[in-house]
Amino acid sequence: MTQHIYHAIDRDQFAQDMDNIRKEVLSDLNMDDFRHLKKIERWGRICSVIGYGTAWIIPNPVSAFFISQGNVTRWTTIAHHITHRAYDKIEGIPKRYTSKGFAKGNRRFIDWLEWMIPEAWDKEHNDLHHYNLGEKADPDQVEFNTETFRNINMPQWARYIFLGVMASTWKFVYYAPSTLVELQRSEDKKAGLAPVTYSRADTWNPLKPVGRKLWTHCLVPYISIRFALIPLLFIPVGILTMLGGMVAATNVLINSLLAEVMTNLHTFLVIGTNHVGDDLYVFEEKATNKGEFYLRQIFGSTNFQTGADLVDFLHGWLNYQIEHHIWPDMPLSRYHIAQPKVKALCEKYGVPYTQESVFKRLRKTMDVMTGKTSMMRPLPAV
Repeated sequence: MTQHIYHAIDRDQFAQDMDNIRKEVLSDLNMDDFRHLKKIERWGRICSVIGYGTAWIIPNPVSAFFISQGNVTRWTTIAHHITHRAYDKIEGIPKRYTSKGFAKGNRRFIDWLEWMIPEAWDKEHNDLHHYNLGEKADPDQVEFNTETFRNINMPQWARYIFLGVMASTWKFVYYAPSTLVELQRSEDKKAGLAPVTYSRADTWNPLKPVGRKLWTHCLVPYISIRFALIPLLFIPVGILTMLGGMVAATNVLINSLLAEVMTNLHTFLVIGTNHVGDDLYVFEEKATNKGEFYLRQIFGSTNFQTGADLVDFLHGWLNYQIEHHIWPDMPLSRYHIAQPKVKALCEKYGVPYTQESVFKRLRKTMDVMTGKTSMMRPLPAV
């Protein structure tokens, strides 16, 4: 029945109705939208201050959680939406809060201390993932990326252990190399070079050009700052409080490592699950018109619980995944306005609008990754 609906929808009219919602929701962008972004940025920074402000005392999950929440906010909420040009149209905001100024040049580690190079994230996520959702060209399509793992001969319990380890480290083992490879391919293409297949071994090999770039531009800078420089800054605090300089630094290091695991698990929960499940679709052909593009964002995405700023803050604003994929350049403050309008339009057309708890979506994601279930495919158009 759903597949029949998918092909029966008047794509031109659907696109027009969606465009009317966009026009209504974004018609009066102003400095209040920027002030909302600044508020959420402050929340994230407060979390970081609380986390690091107590991390030197003793290794503990509370400090690690606040450090992690600060990290998650900086990536999923601030960097993610700014690089999508969500605030570019608001006049009078500082350049560093626009896509042309954020994390550029010397501000890379000030604005966004991450494993990924900002321009690599922009290519892999903002470009390839968003405009090829659910296709072979989508570098983040989970079912395609786990095809070998889904078919490997392995006990189910071992699969879950493997996935747990992967989810605990996925920014390091997946996003850092995959975003860099997509950037390198784009640069190769611009330079007129023949397409190159970068193997996983090449990507991690510091003797290979792409591997050397991974280590020098991604891994070493992040590790040096997050797990060396920042802990060492707490040596004077330990000395002044009689705890001991190296004890304080070691405590911060342990809490930073624990926070890194929490950040990976948190972001996997809210990122890795929003386009996966046996009730969502993958696509074998390119979208040919705007209406088709909009439909694919809905048929291939799921929302989580939506609500007040605190709920959205903990989800990194990725709980509005359907609306975000329809309009990637929407400011944070407009999602809760757009969401009920998009949902109502889907009901009008009979389009399934998937929205569930993030933990239910995690179960469906794990089922796909372990091969228990598969994503849906639309029937060929008639």
